[in-house]
Amino acid sequence: MQFCDLTDLVIEWSSEEVVVPYKSPLDGKIHRYFVDFWIKVIGNTGIEECMLIEIKPKAQTKKPIVEGRKMSSSKIHQVKAWMINSAKWEAAENFCRIKGWKFKILTEKEIFGKNEAIKWV
Repeated sequence: MQFCDLTDLVIEWSSEEVVVPYKSPLDGKIHRYFVDFWIKVIGNTGIEECMLIEIKPKAQTKKPIVEGRKMSSSKIHQVKAWMINSAKWEAAENFCRIKGWKFKILTEKEIFGKNEAIKWV
């Protein structure tokens, strides 16, 4: 939020105001995904662009490794979370494609990396 407020390239922004419908792979029902951020920026080309931004720990952006037949409850939770997040992100990408926007997932690397944050704009 500070980045959005303090960066001249960010023209407008909001938090959890854009809702993207997605179908859950767990129950087959339509749910609502409140994307972390919508931002309007001056892009690399100098033209205004809109983006949806999701913030996640890097560990949650990778498919969990499943080994063997028996999984712990923790591993089952990770797999379910991955399935839901993947469905949300696919829906967000399609939503953005239709609107001519971009969808980005940012992790601690992009947010806290030295001079990294500005590169994704």
